[in-house]
Amino acid sequence: MFGNLTVAENLTIGGIARKDRDGLRADTERWLARFPILGERANQTAGTLSGGEQQQLAIARALMSRPRMLLLDEPSLGLAPIFVDRIFEIVKEINQKYAYQRVVAAVEEAGYTVDTNNVAADGTVKLSVSKWE
Repeated sequence: MFGNLTVAENLTIGGIARKDRDGLRADTERWLARFPILGERANQTAGTLSGGEQQQLAIARALMSRPRMLLLDEPSLGLAPIFVDRIFEIVKEINQKYAYQRVVAAVEEAGYTVDTNNVAADGTVKLSVSKWE
């Protein structure tokens, strides 16, 4: 997040690689509506937002590029419960609306569990996913 830019400018930067300017404007409006507090603060500098509001902006900005996959690392760390509930509610809605109905994957790679910047465990992991919920 760029603290010296407005909420709306941060969203625009999230889609900077996109060529479809009309789609970019439509997605900006979509995410400002989906995250109502961001819509209310569209012209406010991002650095003045609360932690939960900044987290919502980070997610919305990431979605502006229309990613095929979105990885979230501890999206609720340090947030008030009201923001935690809102963020997970939105992530669930995004998953239900935009994720494939059936996702099948099998991955076998080296895996690491990181706990506050320290490797807590490592080894080979196998991930099989048949449906996101």
